[in-house]
Amino acid sequence: MGDKIYFASDFHLGVPSYEKSRDREQNVVDWLNMCQKDASAIYLVGDLFDFWFEYKTVIPKGFIRLQGKIAEIVDQGIPVYFFTGNHDMWMFDYFEKELGVTIYRDTQYVTLQGKNVCIGHGDGLGPGDKGYKFIKGIFANPFFQWCFARLHPNFGIGVANYSSRKSRAKTGGDDEVFLGEDNEWLVQYAKEVLNNKSVDYFIFGHRHLPLDITLNEQSRYINLGEWINYQTYAVLEEGNLKLLTYPSNALYKSQN
Repeated sequence: MGDKIYFASDFHLGVPSYEKSRDREQNVVDWLNMCQKDASAIYLVGDLFDFWFEYKTVIPKGFIRLQGKIAEIVDQGIPVYFFTGNHDMWMFDYFEKELGVTIYRDTQYVTLQGKNVCIGHGDGLGPGDKGYKFIKGIFANPFFQWCFARLHPNFGIGVANYSSRKSRAKTGGDDEVFLGEDNEWLVQYAKEVLNNKSVDYFIFGHRHLPLDITLNEQSRYINLGEWINYQTYAVLEEGNLKLLTYPSNALYKSQN
């Protein structure tokens, strides 16, 4: 087992087409092959899939290479932690039972390499986005999950994939625009937390735009970006956190 801790999020496997998703899945597997050589832990911080729902005996078709690689890494003794995102919040116990992954559904505060670290997907945090917060409450409700599970997988997964594609087409490249610290909800969330907690690194996904923002002399906010356009990830080594690009593994120059 190595001494580096890796973080990545927002692979969004499944879009925009089978071919492009399949290529991206291979890139992710290649990245995991690299991590496997010197990782002490790997954190996957949500939205691995553009849509995921576990029926009692059925999971979405595909993504078998990613699943196999994760199982291999866990079997090797490297822990893999997964934070559910807004696109895969309906992940229940399959990854835990079959792959040995530890699943978190809420933001976690942990100590890693002597640093206080806040980790979460980031959806629903901070001010604003009240419409999404309302919808998330519905999606997270066990009764509505039970209702969706009554739908045949061909219909339920088909409708969800169609809805996701329509939403992505509507928002376009909006996620790629830095809004300024005062309008970035996760930055505002981090600053609010710092009023009561000492945190060295805030690590989130969801935003899709890779960001590395200094909050004060001690704290930084890192958004991991996504793998459709950026292929960015973070690595913690000897307490130093870096935001990098794959496959170059070069330091990402945040545009904020």
